[in-house]
Amino acid sequence: TGDMSSLQKMDVHVPDLDLNDHSIVLFDGVCNLCHGFVKFVIPRDPKRQYKFASLQSSIGQALLDRHKLPNDLSTLVLIEPNDIAYTRSSAALRVISNLGVPWNLVYPMLCLPPFIRDFGYDLVASNRYNLFGKKDSCLFGPEFKDIFLKDSDFSKVT
Repeated sequence: TGDMSSLQKMDVHVPDLDLNDHSIVLFDGVCNLCHGFVKFVIPRDPKRQYKFASLQSSIGQALLDRHKLPNDLSTLVLIEPNDIAYTRSSAALRVISNLGVPWNLVYPMLCLPPFIRDFGYDLVASNRYNLFGKKDSCLFGPEFKDIFLKDSDFSKVT
C-alpha cells in the first residue's frame, strides 16, 4: 500500500459539489496500471460522466478528507453525484459497469461480498508498481483538460 502522509498537502476548500451529474474518479497519478484504467475508461465514456483527479493532487487530498477516507495510494475512489464515495473493487466495478454494453456485464460482481472482491483487488494493488511500473508524475495531454479536475476548480484556503 502507498501511504500519502509524507506528501505535502495544500489546503483546498471543496465546496458543495455541483458536478452536473458527473462522478469523480480518484486514482494513483504515478501508477501505470491506474493510468491504463483511466485511458481505458475515457474512450468508453462518450457521455463524459466521469471527471478525474490524482490521489496526490490537492483536490484528491481534499476529497479524501471530505469523505474521511485514508490517504492510501493503493485504492481507486469513485465519488458519485450524490456525494457517496466507493473504494477499491466497488469503485472499479461501478465505473466499468456504467460504460454500457458489454462492460455493464460486470455489475453482478458487486453482489459478491466486498472481502472476496477486495482480496483480488488488494493483491494486484499491492504489487502494481512491480508488475506495471510507475511514472515520475501524472501526465495526460491537453486534449484531456476538460475531464481532469484542476486545483483552480476549487478555492484554496489561506
